[in-house]
Amino acid sequence: MPFIILRQDITVMEVDAIVNAANSQLVQGGGVCGAIFKAANSDALMLECQNLAPVASGNAVITSAYNLPAKHIIHAVGPVYDSVHPELSESILRMTYQSALSIAANEGFNSIAFPLISSGIFGYPQEEAFRIAASEIEKFLDNHEMTIYLTIFDKQSWKISRDLVGDVQSYIDDNYVDENLISRELYSPKFFEYEVDHKAKYSIPVAANNLDDMLENLDEPFVSTLFRYIDLKKMSDVDVYKGANIDRKLFSKIRSNENYIPSKNTILALAISLHLTLDETQHLLNTAGYSLSKSKVSDVIIEYFIVSKNYNIYELNEILFSYDQSLLGS
Repeated sequence: MPFIILRQDITVMEVDAIVNAANSQLVQGGGVCGAIFKAANSDALMLECQNLAPVASGNAVITSAYNLPAKHIIHAVGPVYDSVHPELSESILRMTYQSALSIAANEGFNSIAFPLISSGIFGYPQEEAFRIAASEIEKFLDNHEMTIYLTIFDKQSWKISRDLVGDVQSYIDDNYVDENLISRELYSPKFFEYEVDHKAKYSIPVAANNLDDMLENLDEPFVSTLFRYIDLKKMSDVDVYKGANIDRKLFSKIRSNENYIPSKNTILALAISLHLTLDETQHLLNTAGYSLSKSKVSDVIIEYFIVSKNYNIYELNEILFSYDQSLLGS
């Protein structure tokens, strides 16, 4: 199941569990912790936490969620950042995510939402905190089925690899074209014969004889094309849907319905998972009636990743998120 980054107040998430960036005494604090206690609005939560405290850094416990839309709260105690011993801080922060995810797995949860643990008053550098969170979530999803959200409440402090952002921005600057300047292909060569006007320097499309001729020469449909690519790449279904960051149920729906057409973002996620070339990606999109456009920032970013042969769906989504674009996957 997918890993989704979003700007959202974690207290409004309707999931099996939200994660509280807790302190060791499990008392109401500031930041995310304070917001969760305030939204839960229950003395019973405070009492339940008192009975579970103290909790050592790197560990997590679970309580009811009371008046929150979520069903449970997993209280995870991250480290206070130690700039003298950053490797120890990283080890504890990784263990914190592992503890929370282990509880969620043991409880049989299907969905969980995390804040960026320790990145607030505990002082963990946000870029490093995100790198560790993403790494542990991705590792967990290799062996588990769960929808995991990472909520980034403060967009202004969002940071990712400056080198990658710089490369992507340069590619956008070189390849983005205003939609008003684009000359669009109005006809598919599959359906038209071309005759040359010798007085002109271009070909003139001439419509095929009739609609029956066109319908008899339809391209291979999307689902058939997709599974032909999967066979060519010798990939399993699990490898494909996990690499695409999509839900297993959605993938099953695609496999079981030969006429199913998913969203463009889902198809692009599948293309990334299959490590398709730019031409192959365009071909797969075309079978579903879509295409990559130089007039869309998100399409140019995706094109950059494909041309660069960077097929890391999570890294791509981080960049899309930073540009306020829709993420790929479910």
